[in-house]
Amino acid sequence: MIKENKQCIVVIEDLTHQGEGVGKIEGFPLFIAGAVPGDKVKVKIIKLKKNFGLAELVKIIKPSEDRVSSICQYHNLCGGCQTLTLDYEAQLVFKEKRVKDALRRIGKIDTAIKPVLGMENPHRYRNKAQFPIGYSEDKLSIGFFQRGSHDIVSIDDCKIQHPFNSKVIDIIKNYIRANNVSIYNEKTGKGLLRHLITKIGFQTQEQMVILVINGDTMPNEEELAHTMTQTFPNLKSLVINTNTKKTNVIMGMNNRVVYGHNYITDTLCGLEFQISPHAFYQVNPVQTEVLYDQVVKLADLKGDETVLDLYCGIGTISLLLAQRAGKVIGVESVEAAVEDARINAENNQIVNTEFYAANAEKILPELASQSVKPEIIVVDPPRKGCDKEVLEAMVKLNPSKIIYVSCNPSTLARDLRFLEDNVYKTEMVQPVDLFPNTVHVEMVVLMSRVEK
Repeated sequence: MIKENKQCIVVIEDLTHQGEGVGKIEGFPLFIAGAVPGDKVKVKIIKLKKNFGLAELVKIIKPSEDRVSSICQYHNLCGGCQTLTLDYEAQLVFKEKRVKDALRRIGKIDTAIKPVLGMENPHRYRNKAQFPIGYSEDKLSIGFFQRGSHDIVSIDDCKIQHPFNSKVIDIIKNYIRANNVSIYNEKTGKGLLRHLITKIGFQTQEQMVILVINGDTMPNEEELAHTMTQTFPNLKSLVINTNTKKTNVIMGMNNRVVYGHNYITDTLCGLEFQISPHAFYQVNPVQTEVLYDQVVKLADLKGDETVLDLYCGIGTISLLLAQRAGKVIGVESVEAAVEDARINAENNQIVNTEFYAANAEKILPELASQSVKPEIIVVDPPRKGCDKEVLEAMVKLNPSKIIYVSCNPSTLARDLRFLEDNVYKTEMVQPVDLFPNTVHVEMVVLMSRVEK
């Protein structure tokens, strides 16, 4: 009989899309964090639901051939690197299957999925980190939220982050203690310091540190800036971001530069990009070049096309395509990112671009009324995918190609289904591993208009 608190032995057959191992007892699936396919494990059933149960890993009886030793002491607590103990080649196979399953189950799309393009070195690849700050058992903690909770796991060194972060954390902890800085309490809404955010340009090595506070100023800001600049010769930006709202949104809208500029720069695919505090910039620059190379190849531009780039951010894809197109129009809702995009075009001496700060669903009908007729639409939305209004407007613009870049197989599958129901055909799906040692995967999809 299956019941809570019962211990049993199962063989792990698969992974959930959250990276939990799936084992069955009497045909009933159990989800087990920390288990990998091929493991034979003893587990304790924690909670039973209608169609599955949650179980805790008690002991690995026989490890899978695909199991590898964890290189991170926080792995079992943090939960950020869900597949860190799964062999990297097996991770890529899992991600390919995840994409294939989502497209077929949700989108009813049977297009062949190409093998995932992986990394040579799947560690130390992230150029951005967001660390919540708080107290854990009365101890100052800067790190990541524990799996399934808002308890902070204090991190000295994260193996997928740049080593720069570890030194920053040490400095901020010392600064907090020396200046008796109060820490924000998300339950009460009281306290000053909320988050630490870091960004680094992998090619330029330029560094940015952002402190998110529940107020306007920090004590002894100049002293902190001096310590930072003495420790980090490549520090180009120290920013205070104000967020006084009782919300789980990390950053507020207002930034104040304490030292340097309100941006750093990095180079990507031979172009230079300016990156401000709010700007979206892919977190894995090595694999971003692989991803964008796929976008350029699929666009197959001849030199006279008009390209529409939706959710364009700071203009990375826009400027790459503008080198080969007649004209590129970029659309992005974050005004600061659009300002960066325009500056990036100017700095790279690219003159055939236009950037609009607007929501895609609102501006696309306006562009259509102005007789804008893009041959290609590139869309790179957030995880929630495209709103139906955006998809409808894209179809009305009637491009010959749509190139869809996505980080979420489920919403991608949903959106591709809509487009396939509206005269487009999925030609190719290429997953790219931008997030090694996690369950996340990026995809680029080519769709072509079906001529009636």
